[in-house]
Amino acid sequence: MSLFGTSSGSTESAPASNPPTQSQTAAPADKPKPCCVCKTEKATRDDCMLFSKTEDPTQECKSTIDQYKSCMAGFGFKV
Repeated sequence: MSLFGTSSGSTESAPASNPPTQSQTAAPADKPKPCCVCKTEKATRDDCMLFSKTEDPTQECKSTIDQYKSCMAGFGFKV
């Protein structure tokens, strides 16, 4: 009877620990994954870098790289 007799004490401790766990798991779900944002900017940047005819594609594609970086920064990612 000692396991089931004092239900008020055990139910008070269980709900108190559950809500913080739920709020902690909900917070990371609000932020999107890096692979799921800025897809068009990423594709444009990758195409520019892959198909560049110059010796230094980074210089030729600087504007598309900057657009991708600013898009990712808008979602809270540092590239």
